[in-house]
Amino acid sequence: MAYSKSGIYCIAGVNAFDQTPPDEWFQMNAVLRVSLGNFLFFAIFAIMMIGIKDQNDRRDAWHHGGWIAKIAVWAVLIVLMFCVPNIVITIYEVLSKFGSGLFLLVQVAMLLDFTNNWNDSWVEKDEQKWEIALLVVTVVCYLSTFAFSGVLFMWFNPSGHDCGLNVFFIVTTLILAFAFAIVALHPQINGSIMPASVISVYCAYLCYTSLSSEPDDYECNGLHRHSKQVSMSALILGMLTTVLSVVYSAVRAGSSTTFLSPPSSPRSGAKNPLLGDEETGKGNDKESEPRPVSYSYTFFHLIFALASMYSAMLLTGWTSAVSEKSELMDVGWTTVWVRICTEWVTAALYIWTLIAPLLFPDRDFS
Repeated sequence: MAYSKSGIYCIAGVNAFDQTPPDEWFQMNAVLRVSLGNFLFFAIFAIMMIGIKDQNDRRDAWHHGGWIAKIAVWAVLIVLMFCVPNIVITIYEVLSKFGSGLFLLVQVAMLLDFTNNWNDSWVEKDEQKWEIALLVVTVVCYLSTFAFSGVLFMWFNPSGHDCGLNVFFIVTTLILAFAFAIVALHPQINGSIMPASVISVYCAYLCYTSLSSEPDDYECNGLHRHSKQVSMSALILGMLTTVLSVVYSAVRAGSSTTFLSPPSSPRSGAKNPLLGDEETGKGNDKESEPRPVSYSYTFFHLIFALASMYSAMLLTGWTSAVSEKSELMDVGWTTVWVRICTEWVTAALYIWTLIAPLLFPDRDFS
């Protein structure tokens, strides 16, 4: 990545080194600088879109159009980030750790939203074939969870080694899978077993990504011989889930009934005629009335800004420190704990969505 080194190092007066850092440092620094440019682009738009309530607002056009100008601004921001001092990048790296944590929470919220909508859409069809489909998905997900957990025991609990931490992670994942089913099927809780099974698979996946991120010289990492392949596959899966989360947020933003919507946002007007038969003579007045926005533009751009931070953490392994194994991306104890904590937070949020209506019956959680 010679262009990264020259692009950062050649800027006179911006960065000075007593000793030239290794190439890996420049690679990670370049990732953070590009990420900062992306973050600023979306953060600026998030701030600009604060307070938009209807589509007559001039800023609504900025949100939906002006793509040539947007691309130009984005490119300029990326280039300018290679002109800022290293202290700025260091501060951004620290902030990115917190921003990435927020993005992981948003990612969990999207998963819960997706599974609940998936379950509700099939239940509302009220046909036997869809009920069978729900049962099949549930069984497949739970079988996959238990089978995958067995594989994790084989890979990350090798015989002859004391791997209590890994065993704790895997056993906790299995306990959570059973807990999801028990809580969801409780007669006083309005839950469903299908979302519980999907969350169980996701928790098993998070457990795998956590264990596979252990240093390759750790004796309990049974995949250490394939550390490069595992590192790359974990990175690809992490980026894929990030892209899917961002795409899902964009798709859901097109709906008026989404967690992106402000409280005053109306439902989709497809079912409501713009004019009654007796109001055809008032078409011009109706057309001039402001149409409320269907979702929060600020929150929409904020998701992209946080995703920029999270992508940088994936590519740098949550740290800019250069080690002998710096060619392994997204590997290290920081990554391990971030991902296992994400699993536990996912479990806590899911259980909360089930028991909250029972604990607070006077509140509307729909």
